Amino acid sequence: MTFQSGNQATEGFELGASSFEELAEQLTSRLTVAAILANAGRLTMLHACGVAHPETGATVALVAKSGTGKTTAASVLAKTYGYVTDETVAIRQDRTVMPYPKPLSVKLWHGRPKKQVGPDALGLRLAPPSPFLQSIVLLNRVSGEGRIPPVLARVPLTEALLALIPESSSQGEIEQPLRSLCRIIESVGGVWQVTYSEAADLPAALASLFQVQRQQEPGWEPRDIMSAELGQVREGYVRRTPAKDAIAIGSELLVMVDAGIKQLAGIGPVIWEAAAQPLTPHQLAEEVAKVHGAPEGYRAAVVHAVDLLVADGVLEQGRS
Repeated sequence: MTFQSGNQATEGFELGASSFEELAEQLTSRLTVAAILANAGRLTMLHACGVAHPETGATVALVAKSGTGKTTAASVLAKTYGYVTDETVAIRQDRTVMPYPKPLSVKLWHGRPKKQVGPDALGLRLAPPSPFLQSIVLLNRVSGEGRIPPVLARVPLTEALLALIPESSSQGEIEQPLRSLCRIIESVGGVWQVTYSEAADLPAALASLFQVQRQQEPGWEPRDIMSAELGQVREGYVRRTPAKDAIAIGSELLVMVDAGIKQLAGIGPVIWEAAAQPLTPHQLAEEVAKVHGAPEGYRAAVVHAVDLLVADGVLEQGRS
């Protein structure tokens, strides 16, 4: 089987299954992965269900981890709004959305393959012809506390990015991945979180998010990720690892490296900024003292922070 996107085709793949249900689940999963790989570096792809206003095309992306309510939310919301996807909301830089109306993957029994159910079988509405991103929402489904009224709240930018990056596909392959996502977030008026217990309450709770939201002022600043010196780090020195992007939000710093998104607070941002060139821990402590002062024990604190940043993949340390 070969998956083709545009003029490019990916490698074929083989499927083996003991039942039709298992085969259908494997096929849906493999085609989804192939579609994601074909668009890596071109689209921002959020692990989300998406539904669109049938008249305007305004689309709400509801982001959640696997198994925490995306499919259920889509099956309820898409009886009122157009069904875009229950898996991946793919967003172009102009905020238009590429629909992916795959069969919904419905979990029936623990340990059994998910049943692949066509959107027409569930009575879901078709997506309008030109969907575009209007709102981003983090799903927070709670259980075991009885039915609670849904609560919709804005999410601070740092918290939003830390939640969205792990629930995205190939965001690190996009040029300036953090800045790119920040611009999308700004254009839709920020990120929301809905806390709820019953998916039936979502249509009323989210109705306002299909309307135009006030754009937010930039709450972030880009940071230079270039290092002053390349090549091997000398023994006894540290330097920041090559980063894909970095932004400052208030006094904190978010850095995108191969290992993912890292949050730096306290003395961390000063250490990262100074480590654009190889420095010893002693030299880094002097840079920290210029900004934060030199209280008792500050040098040991810097050494400890450097060790943590090296372990986290943010700094690299020269070795013999």
